[in-house]
Amino acid sequence: MSFKTALEQLPRVEAEWLRPLDPGSYRLTSFVLLRLLGLVYTLAFLSLSNQLGPLIGADGLLPASQFLEKSARYFGDSASAWTSMPTLFWLDASDATMQALAHLGLLLSVLLLCGIANVFQLFALWLIYLSFNSVGQLFYGYGWEILLLESGFLAIFLAPLGTRQAPSPAALIWLYRWVLFRVILGAGLIKVRGDACWLDLTCMSYHYETQPIPNPLSWYFHHLPPIIHKLSVAATHFIELIVPFFIFAPRRLRHIAGLIQISFQGLLILSGNLSWLNYLTIALCIPCFDDRALERVLPRRLSAYIQRDPPADIGTPRRLGIYTLCILVFYLSSAPIQNMVSPDQTMNRSYDPLHLVNTYGAFGHIGKKRYEIVIKGTNDHPADPEARWREYEFHGKPGDINRRPALISPYHYRLDWQIWFAAMSDYKSNPWLVHFIYKLLQGNAGALGLLAENPFGATPPTFILAELYEYEFTSWDEDTEAWWQRKRLGIWLGPLSLGEPALGEFLQHYGWGQ
Repeated sequence: MSFKTALEQLPRVEAEWLRPLDPGSYRLTSFVLLRLLGLVYTLAFLSLSNQLGPLIGADGLLPASQFLEKSARYFGDSASAWTSMPTLFWLDASDATMQALAHLGLLLSVLLLCGIANVFQLFALWLIYLSFNSVGQLFYGYGWEILLLESGFLAIFLAPLGTRQAPSPAALIWLYRWVLFRVILGAGLIKVRGDACWLDLTCMSYHYETQPIPNPLSWYFHHLPPIIHKLSVAATHFIELIVPFFIFAPRRLRHIAGLIQISFQGLLILSGNLSWLNYLTIALCIPCFDDRALERVLPRRLSAYIQRDPPADIGTPRRLGIYTLCILVFYLSSAPIQNMVSPDQTMNRSYDPLHLVNTYGAFGHIGKKRYEIVIKGTNDHPADPEARWREYEFHGKPGDINRRPALISPYHYRLDWQIWFAAMSDYKSNPWLVHFIYKLLQGNAGALGLLAENPFGATPPTFILAELYEYEFTSWDEDTEAWWQRKRLGIWLGPLSLGEPALGEFLQHYGWGQ
């Protein structure tokens, strides 16, 4: 073949190469992606609105207004405060304002879920959730919070200005693939660096039992044969370390990668309660597929509805906006990439106050034993060996050994998760839990509303004690209906009573009034 002939065929070769990478139609893809984001936003704002007051309200465990006052003193001036911690609540952090914005976010989320979407709505959703994330403190310190913010910000550019369907530029689809790549690969890298059990293939022998909130199927997963656990770890390494690179592969390989990731997330949903993280990750898998692929599995009526009208012209302003977004993401990706290749990789970290491009990871360390804080109350004297202690029950975290593990995902009970973390340290590292016990002693309605069961009714106990237990799943061969067996390790905190001077001094130190 002559050089001239090769040059003449180059455009055709280039077209053949690019065709499987980008078939050019993502209208249906964008529609499904936005609907799934609407679902996740709905779950996030529903959880937020139901737990807002008791957690970060004026009478909550970690009041947002108090946090903003301390932050304002730290930053020194309003400009630094706004740029370092962007939130609408710098204007007003009253409970009424926070509840109003939470319910507005819920309404906009439901509309998005139902198919109503525009730029202003998506921007409002992102801004409202960013505002809560900035003041949520440790109750909003989870990786899926910043993942929703990053995904939600990109969605602004997918939505139309009006009612006519917006164009779906391939550049935005590739940006979503970049998010998914960092989520999955980050989770894989942190595992092989964070805990030796991921390398000797034993982590799954512990994970189902020691994960934050096990579900009913976790008991059965835990009792699978050891060889299945080892194969599960090996498969996890393949899915999280190898498959992510195929997200950027030609069309068919990319589809296979997307299907593998969706199946993997579905398995994670079955095996435990991980809030709405897996549902959001499934949404991020949708950009692996083009319209032709989705048309094979979605109802024809839906495809016809999406394709009934031509999309609005992309226009110069939107095109410039997308170009700017791509440059911004490229620039901000430097820190997450450096983190992923670093031997000192960290999980779930933001590098900009707007959480536009973040680094992710999951289960870098697997606990080998499960510790639980069990909160008990009594109206008897605590020194009396015959004192009757009654336990408070939570929605998700294990307590009563005979109670079946909860099925709560994709809902997020934030207090239950934080108590799981608290059991790994002492009360000095978790002053909010001391505050919670104080509110239980008061019979505070908000604090009691975070519980599944209050054994004391309208009259709170005189003393409350927090004890530390080690929990294990019961085995197949035990003749019992219990799901758990537990061993008392000692006192975590207390007994405490309202008149105790040390408790009052502790609360005053953190600015929590009595």
